[in-house]
Amino acid sequence: MSSLRNQVQLIGNLGKDPEVKDLDSGKKVANFTLATNETYRSKNGEKKVETQWHNIVAWDKTAEIIEKYVTKGREIILRGKLTTESYETRDGDKRYVTKVVCDEVVLVGNK
Repeated sequence: MSSLRNQVQLIGNLGKDPEVKDLDSGKKVANFTLATNETYRSKNGEKKVETQWHNIVAWDKTAEIIEKYVTKGREIILRGKLTTESYETRDGDKRYVTKVVCDEVVLVGNK
């Protein structure tokens, strides 16, 4: 049996400019949100658009490309993998955040 791979591809637009940081380790990290839209028709034939927001993180060379060329509203295609992180709130509740770790970005359309 072949092994399954954790891989995701999204096409969407940035909700705001990426936040890019240079870390003490010398690595660069970019964080941003990506909006993807799904269009469908309701039971009564009305056109509906549903928007999903995705948390994205990119490292090193990919973060450098994002810092140089990607801004709010820009349409991109990205490839990466899903990761889930957990944290504890002040009240002691456990919360989970799913992110896409982007390892490839393709710029789409005009800027």
